[in-house]
Order: sequence, then C-alpha cells, then structure tokens
Amino acid sequence: MVRILSDSTCDLSKELLEKYNVGIIPLFVRLGEDEYLDGINITPEDLYKWSDEHGETPKTAAPSVEVIGKMLDPKGDDEYVVFAISSSMSVSFHNIRLAADNYRMADRVHVIDSANLSTGIGLQVLRAAQMAKEGKTAAEIVADIEAIKSKVRASFVVDTLVYLHRGGRCSGLAALAGTALKLHPRIAVAEGAMHAEKKYRGNSKKYVMDYVKDMEADLKSARKERVFITHSGCDEEIVDMVRQYLEGLNHFDEILETRAGSVVSSHCGPGTLGVLFIAQ
Repeated sequence: MVRILSDSTCDLSKELLEKYNVGIIPLFVRLGEDEYLDGINITPEDLYKWSDEHGETPKTAAPSVEVIGKMLDPKGDDEYVVFAISSSMSVSFHNIRLAADNYRMADRVHVIDSANLSTGIGLQVLRAAQMAKEGKTAAEIVADIEAIKSKVRASFVVDTLVYLHRGGRCSGLAALAGTALKLHPRIAVAEGAMHAEKKYRGNSKKYVMDYVKDMEADLKSARKERVFITHSGCDEEIVDMVRQYLEGLNHFDEILETRAGSVVSSHCGPGTLGVLFIAQ
C-alpha cells in the first residue's frame, strides 16, 4: 500500500484530508516562549492576535525527526510518498529524509520537494492521493509529480504589508510606502521561491478581482481537474465573488476553498487570497 503524507503547509481542509486519506506532519509555531503545532492547537486568529499585541511575527520551525517518525511504521511494509514545503523556505524536506534514514526506511519513504507552498503543495498532494487510490506504485506517483510540479501556478495577493515586513520579507520603507499608497502586491512562487510580480490598488473587492482577472487566459488553459481559492481570512463576500468568477469560466471540474494554516498565515497576514491551479 502507498500512503500519502504532507507537512502541514499544504493547507488542505480536514474534509479533503479525510476524503483522500492524507496524513499531515505538523510544523511548529512559536509565540514567544510558547510552542504549538500547526493545525492542531493553534489557529491563525490566535496568531494574528499575538502578533498585533507584540508587534512581531511568530517563529515557525520544521517538524522534528521525532514528530515525523510518529507518522511512519518501520515494522510495516507500506511505502510512503511525503510532500514538503519548498526546500528553499524550510528544512522540512531535509528533516523528513533524515527521519527516513534514522528509521531505516529510506527505501520505502519517497520525499518530494514540492518547490511550493500552501495549496501549491496541496494540488500535488491530491494528485498523488488520487493515483494511490487507483493502485499506482510509489515510483509511478513520484515520477508523475516530478513531471508536473513545475506546472503548478501558485500566487496570492496581500492585503497588508505589515506581516511581510515583520517577517523580514519587506523593508520598513517599502511597507510604509505601500501602506500609505494602499498597494497590494501579488506574490508568486517560481523555482521554489517567492517573488513580487505586480502591485494592485483600490479596496479589497477591486484589487482581488483585478488579480484574478489578470489570470483569465492562464485559468482557461489550465488543467481542468481543480482550482483552489486559498485565503488567510477574507470576507465571505469576496471569496464568493472569486468563486462566481471561476464558475463563470465554465472550465474547472472542481473549485475548492481552503483556509491557510498558521504557518503560511504568519507570513502573509489576514486578508490574503490566492487562486492556485496546474497549467497544461
């Protein structure tokens, strides 16, 4: 049997995890001296409250070898395909490989550097889980994912620059100027790293829809299986607007909505929204 695991930055809902039988390895979130497990005993709302009270970004850390080991069965004969956030953003990938070595399971644990984050990973995870349900081997699944992961299109538009600034991803001057001018950057993942691509202006309804409409040609030519709307806490009305727009394209078989977990939310802040899909 092939089991599919991912670290918690894949941002898949509990319903999707249960439907596709995906196991989650939680990352750590540290608020001062207190340590929590992403998706288990901390919420993004807890994180925002603490961050605003203390004026700093919570620290995050990759899962430990011990935490990873709890998801593996050294005595069994299952094979595992395990997904990690981009190795340029975290040592999660390294730690999972280390755990496989420590438990003498390197031949049965196949670790994939997703070169992505959030549901940019989730798209790969669901594809792998579907293949596992169809009886594909671990080798077949890994080969398929390695072939398509560069086609994953992950981007999001940020409501506030405060959290990027607190996390060291935006200078104080840029954050101040961006806030004063009401600029909302589009951040995209390419070659495993985040890059600013464009800036939008206006209220949340306007800049979010401008961001989505800019992708129309790519969305219409994307793989049809599914598209994600992933956000870190947006007004329901805005999410509904994005959903209605995607439905109007009459292209995707499935439009999925998920909330970003605490690790991803700690860096992007509230009000961030992304539309993620796989190109042909």
